[in-house]
Amino acid sequence: MSTLTATPDTPDTPDTPESAQAAPAGPVYRVTGRGVLLSEWAKLWSVRSTWITLGLGLLFLVAFGVIAASHYKSGLGSGRPMEGDFASATAVSLSLFGTNFAQLALGVLGVLITAGEYATGMIRSTLVAVPCRLPVLWSKAAVYGLVALVVATVGAFVAFLAGSRIVSGTSAAMGLGHAGVVRSLLGAGLYLGLVGVIGTALGALLRSVAGGISVLVAALMLVPGLITLLPSSWQGDLDPYLPSHAGASMFAVAHDSTTLSPGAGLLVLLGWTALALAGAAYRLLRSDA
Repeated sequence: MSTLTATPDTPDTPDTPESAQAAPAGPVYRVTGRGVLLSEWAKLWSVRSTWITLGLGLLFLVAFGVIAASHYKSGLGSGRPMEGDFASATAVSLSLFGTNFAQLALGVLGVLITAGEYATGMIRSTLVAVPCRLPVLWSKAAVYGLVALVVATVGAFVAFLAGSRIVSGTSAAMGLGHAGVVRSLLGAGLYLGLVGVIGTALGALLRSVAGGISVLVAALMLVPGLITLLPSSWQGDLDPYLPSHAGASMFAVAHDSTTLSPGAGLLVLLGWTALALAGAAYRLLRSDA
């Protein structure tokens, strides 16, 4: 007696590439330097604080320059001798009187650009999109530094053109053709642009809007005042190398033995900027968002 064993039919499933069903592939995105720059450019102009703070920086630069020139002209008309810095003022120094106020506005916006992302938590999405991290910092610094440079340079030239017209016919009168004038105006724009980059670095380093602004104000305004409390021999060694004083030498028309040359001032300020960016880069790489 024979036993028949039924074998269930199994469909043929040949293991060939032709029969294999390929899974649909999604679009592949590459992180490029240009893409990161464009992303930071879009983020910069998407918030209202950018427009407001840049407008304030431009207003401070032009308005205080015009006010200083008008005050100088009215002082001459009163017949009283000029006192303080006004005694040796030039059209350039009067027109750039608002630089000390504009640096606060542009520096604070730099802090907001980076520290603001940490405050809102948006930095996590940014770092997920750019896992290498450092291109984010370089792009933020480059984009905002360029914007601050353009705004400050335009403001410096507008303030000078308005101020020089006010003081025309006086001993402070100067034109764009005078030696050192164009260099001073460009130096003022470059100084304010680098202050914006320093603010961006401080925001990334401290990850706190309040902390970044506090350190920025202290470095630019409080520390120079505290230096005056030191012995005079120490003041001469430290004072020219402070960020604000090194920057002031970049846009000063005249120099003496107590100030740096424009080139040396630029190198010192670039050193402070590099130091701030290096600290920000170290923390960005070593700490979680």
